Amino acid sequence: MKRNIVIATVAAAALIGGGTAIALAASGDDEAQVKRSSVQVSDDDNERDDVEIADDKAEDSSEAKAAQVTAADAINAALKHKSGTAVSADLDDEGTNLVWDVDILTNGGAWHSVQIDPGTGKVLGSHADRDDDGDDAAETERIRATLKDSSITAAEAAEAAATKGTVTSVDLDEDAKNKAWEINTTAPDGTANDWRVNLTNAKVTIDRTDD
Repeated sequence: MKRNIVIATVAAAALIGGGTAIALAASGDDEAQVKRSSVQVSDDDNERDDVEIADDKAEDSSEAKAAQVTAADAINAALKHKSGTAVSADLDDEGTNLVWDVDILTNGGAWHSVQIDPGTGKVLGSHADRDDDGDDAAETERIRATLKDSSITAAEAAEAAATKGTVTSVDLDEDAKNKAWEINTTAPDGTANDWRVNLTNAKVTIDRTDD
């Protein structure tokens, strides 16, 4: 655009009379072209965003449908394998396999992760989560204190939120002012929603913490 304006200005200097109008007209054409180009880029970006959202919804819907074992059942299966208190459960896509990954806080204060097959409910594997540097000690204490005040388990929270859609994750929010179980659900069309389940009465409300 700058190169075209310079040429128009040089032409104006060589002409008498309507040269200025010529230069302005050339500049105006360039600006109009830029505006048209900007609108086109914006439209293209919106189209790409729409495609990405549609793809994400389709993927979420596919994963939710593939999980024949509910979040609550996955949590209970994990607790049969490793005793303690379930703190989170996530439906994760690990490579080509979909698994329920359940985090358990043992009575001794150690963390253990158990992987559950979402199709059969069988234990696929488990391992201890080590905190060699002690960075998670403060967080663990907050979680233990929150769990002590909670009468609703992770499995019960998942069952309560299951009326809103297929539960794809359960997590304990121990940092918020109003502590609760955080639940993610996916509707049949792939729409994802976030919910909060009260720690004492299992009441389900829409999650507005980000707002």
